[in-house]
Amino acid sequence: MKKMFFVFVCMLGVLSLSARPVGAGVQFNGSAAFKMSGKSVALNAQNFTVSAWVKVVDPKRNQMFLTMGAPNKDFTFYIYDNKVRMLVQYADEKYGYALAPIPVANVWMHYVGTYDGKTIKVYQNGVLKGTKSAVFNRAKFNAASLVLGAYDGSDERIMKGAMDDVCLWNSALTEDQVSAVFKGELVDNNLLAQWTLRGYSDNGLTAVKGKKLSLKKYQPADTTLINEKYNGFRGIWYYNQKSGDEYVYKYSGGLGTYCAKHRPLAWYAKEVDKTFFCYGGTDEDNSTLLHMVSYYDHKTGMVARPTLLLDKKTTDAHDNPVLNIDDKGYIWIFSSSHGTGRPSFISRSSKPYDIDKFELIWKGNYSYPQPMYYPGKGFMLMHTWYKPERGMFLMTSNPDGTKWSERKKLSYIERGHYQVSNAWQSKKTGTAFNMHPKAKGLNWRTNLYYMESDDFGETWKTADGTVLKMPLSDAKCPALVAEYESKGRNVYMKDIQFDSKGNPIIMVVISKGYEAGPKNGPREWMLFHWNGKGWDTINTGIKSGNNYDTGSVYVESDTAWRIIGPTRLGPQPYNPGGEISMWLTEDAGKNWKEVRKLTEGSERNQTYVREPINAHPDFYGIWADGHGRKPSESSIFFCNKAGDVFCLPRIMKADFAKPEPLVK
Repeated sequence: MKKMFFVFVCMLGVLSLSARPVGAGVQFNGSAAFKMSGKSVALNAQNFTVSAWVKVVDPKRNQMFLTMGAPNKDFTFYIYDNKVRMLVQYADEKYGYALAPIPVANVWMHYVGTYDGKTIKVYQNGVLKGTKSAVFNRAKFNAASLVLGAYDGSDERIMKGAMDDVCLWNSALTEDQVSAVFKGELVDNNLLAQWTLRGYSDNGLTAVKGKKLSLKKYQPADTTLINEKYNGFRGIWYYNQKSGDEYVYKYSGGLGTYCAKHRPLAWYAKEVDKTFFCYGGTDEDNSTLLHMVSYYDHKTGMVARPTLLLDKKTTDAHDNPVLNIDDKGYIWIFSSSHGTGRPSFISRSSKPYDIDKFELIWKGNYSYPQPMYYPGKGFMLMHTWYKPERGMFLMTSNPDGTKWSERKKLSYIERGHYQVSNAWQSKKTGTAFNMHPKAKGLNWRTNLYYMESDDFGETWKTADGTVLKMPLSDAKCPALVAEYESKGRNVYMKDIQFDSKGNPIIMVVISKGYEAGPKNGPREWMLFHWNGKGWDTINTGIKSGNNYDTGSVYVESDTAWRIIGPTRLGPQPYNPGGEISMWLTEDAGKNWKEVRKLTEGSERNQTYVREPINAHPDFYGIWADGHGRKPSESSIFFCNKAGDVFCLPRIMKADFAKPEPLVK
């Protein structure tokens, strides 16, 4: 997708600086900003300086001055948590920041951030205020755009106020030079560009070196849904955190159906005999995440050409969508965001059981969405909100989903949680979750908790009916199901279902640590079943190679349960996924048998098998494949209950196509 911008009045660069600006400066109204091509602004990643005069309306509001790259990538100069931060990504998956006091409201103040490959520094009105050691260990800045007054793709931290004399240098200025810039003296020490209100012109932007740069008005959050038909099914490839070993990444691969904390992705509607589904798609270059919606027609055995709902303007699979259907047949797409740096959306189909056109209903921010619809009441949206890390929150809607409540905090134990939640017969919502211990960092997650609500989220109880005091904040609260922190074990949330009495069945994977590889094995697939009086701990005997091996548990009766997931090592062993197997118990978990190997001899790991709501035997699970150790193409697959596998067409020339059977 080509990005579209609107030409705006530009600021003409000149070869002189000024002391404190006089007048209005360049205005930022809290809803629009300025953007320049990353190719034109070639900053030296380990030796640069940025500066700006700023006048901020509300200094306590988190907002941006200048940024390049996604949140916590490349560099960001901004106000956050009542401090001015100069943040630099100095190594893969690592960043540091120096701090300065926030400006006085509605007063022009000067800020400078420098980085020399070893130390980040930030200055206020020519005086050094903060330093941070950050030894450079990366190649260069990514080919990202430079944005003034906003994060690229976000509408949460847009500046409200004014800026003037924005300058960039390909060198780290000394303290004397910074002082000189504050006083209005020219410092041409590899000065790359300057933008100022003086000499306002519509003839384009001129850098001080004579290079022509395009400066355009930038609307950070494009709320216009695309609603176009796409030419096939291609999943997003994504990685998280380089590991520096043979496995290359902490986790990676074809993650179009990622992650377990996004649910549901598919829904069988018996009214029209179709399974509707969504996934994280991409273009031919894997350059952006596209939110895609399609359906499988059980009458014809054909799959519909997918609808491209929106371009998320990131390759982060944490922004994948989920799907829900209300009691009138309208299809709802909940478009997630990883953290608060990008917007999230809620969209509804224009017609019941139709994917041709969607309308935007809500825009804001949430992560890991888990919506559930209750007829006559509305939606419960269980989700995570990164304020500041990973708290569990709830929003509810009115019956038609057009109005949404304020966010309600459910739990924030130590450094937060991951959760999987589900509804039982529109009577109650249950959620199972782990927690991040405060002392060990966010790669560590442990313990298992459960709580449920039968009054639309007003009251929360344990499985035995004990009313909980909300929000939860104690690691040893009554919601604790199993304690693993003292055992040194990580707990990865995978699925939650219910038996015929509404008793929860929770599936997790237990391991010794977060890094890929056999040293943290075995990865044990465990179930926890509330039997009406206590929790049964069920060791399925299933073991796999990676913490992020993910499948679904199917509760077909009170005794017959099925697991479909990547439980065998694949072509990239110990990376996420592998080969898909089907396991069955007919005695409520006491004995398990591998009844079918769904995939064998794959070129790429298969992973993240997801169960549709009301799963039809002909479309029983959906997942994607992808290389575990390098970027690759990714295809979308589904299976039937018997274990036959079908691949969705990567290229479609008609509105409908037959999925291709996977020959083993």
